[in-house]
Amino acid sequence: MTQVTIYTDGSSRGNPGNGGYGAVLEYTDPHGQLHTKELSAGYRRTTNNRMELMGVIAALEALNRPCSIELYSDSKYIIDAFNQHWIDGWIKRGWKKSDREPVKNQDLWKRLIEDAAEHRISWHWVKGHDGHTQNERCDALATEAADADPAGQLDDTGYLEEN
Repeated sequence: MTQVTIYTDGSSRGNPGNGGYGAVLEYTDPHGQLHTKELSAGYRRTTNNRMELMGVIAALEALNRPCSIELYSDSKYIIDAFNQHWIDGWIKRGWKKSDREPVKNQDLWKRLIEDAAEHRISWHWVKGHDGHTQNERCDALATEAADADPAGQLDDTGYLEEN
């Protein structure tokens, strides 16, 4: 399997407010050459958690074949959902948390689960705003997208429908 390293981050101004995500994908080809791809997009009226999820989703959807992935995010929400198997419980309980409240952002969680299924992913938490080069780059991409002209931003239809 092709080995890819992915870094992601999300941002929201106001939470909810204008938001954005950033992702950096790295792949070293068989000749030892590093290839890097950056992704970002801005959304009107969204939340930080939704943008964290969108960063991972966009990165996975940019891949054109199953890969072995080392994925780094400063979002405990995402990393713990996979590493602590929260998702398994949510699904078992019909998309309810342990307190019986509905899981937020179900549309994105379901999309992420589907996107992740074809890959072998190791989920890693990295401390945000701690000088990690790729995490800082993702943060810059996400905040630039969140701060962009709202006329050029996308509608987060899932958030609008949920609220």
